[in-house]
Amino acid sequence: LVAMLAIKASSPGPALFSQTRVGQGGVPFRCHKLRTMYRGTPSLPTHEAPPQSVTAVGKALRRAKIDELPQLWNVLKGEMSLVGPRPCLPTQTELVERRRDLGVLSALPGMTGLAQIRGIDMSTPVLCAETDAAYLRTASLGLDLRILLGTIYRA
Repeated sequence: LVAMLAIKASSPGPALFSQTRVGQGGVPFRCHKLRTMYRGTPSLPTHEAPPQSVTAVGKALRRAKIDELPQLWNVLKGEMSLVGPRPCLPTQTELVERRRDLGVLSALPGMTGLAQIRGIDMSTPVLCAETDAAYLRTASLGLDLRILLGTIYRA
């Protein structure tokens, strides 16, 4: 609630942001986040968005990973899990195709994942997809807990 108020106070537009992402089986779904960019920013992968498009509050929310909290709603709806491959945009065709080839799309996307704690983002689609596939081959409760803790303490 405090984050939503900070977003509303610092820039015009809604505090919540929803965007179509690629889900399990390649099926699109609406992924929810706290808005960290100025309204009107083009719908691009984060690594392609101009740095000046991120608000000051948005930078802090991203650093603390608080912007991802609305995805708990996606988890409750069964569209996402806590840990898994991060959902990408449908326009990230190289990543989508590589994930399809490696069987990664068979899994629910996650709020966090192995690639994220290893510092691998979607700007390197082949490495990201291969890391996602490696996670799926070795997935366990212990690994998921390490990823969750790594996400929290890396923030």
